[in-house]
Amino acid sequence: MQIMKIKTLALMALFAIGFCITLQAQENAWKTLGKVTYKKEYDEMLGFKVDVPIFSNEIQKLEGKEVTIKGYIIPVEGYKSHKEFIFSAYPYSMCFFCGGAGPETVLEVKAKSAVPFTADPITIKGKLHLNSKDINKLMYSLSNVELVK
Repeated sequence: MQIMKIKTLALMALFAIGFCITLQAQENAWKTLGKVTYKKEYDEMLGFKVDVPIFSNEIQKLEGKEVTIKGYIIPVEGYKSHKEFIFSAYPYSMCFFCGGAGPETVLEVKAKSAVPFTADPITIKGKLHLNSKDINKLMYSLSNVELVK
């Protein structure tokens, strides 16, 4: 009987540790994505130098991995639906497009199914992709995105 209690307590402790690590990872996702630097490179097509992101090793390890992240849907004209949208670490009034933050605080989203618009923060998960080549796209994107309940 005593062994059963110890096993149950050990299992509960492992679950609690795993849950805390998951919560910490969610809270630190934007912090991790912020670990980017830039270098100036001449762009042949544009005819001038542009900032090219240099992703830290920590960010590079997330390439192609599922990431869970909390943030805000940013309504941007030109995105087809709530299956494709911009996601920000900050609310609309503070996001990158409004002058309140850097490009590392937003990402492009392609969801599996429509995500209802809300001004409140939501949590999503999807596969992370890095972009340092195409200046017409954001440097971060998530594909196969699902709303986390």
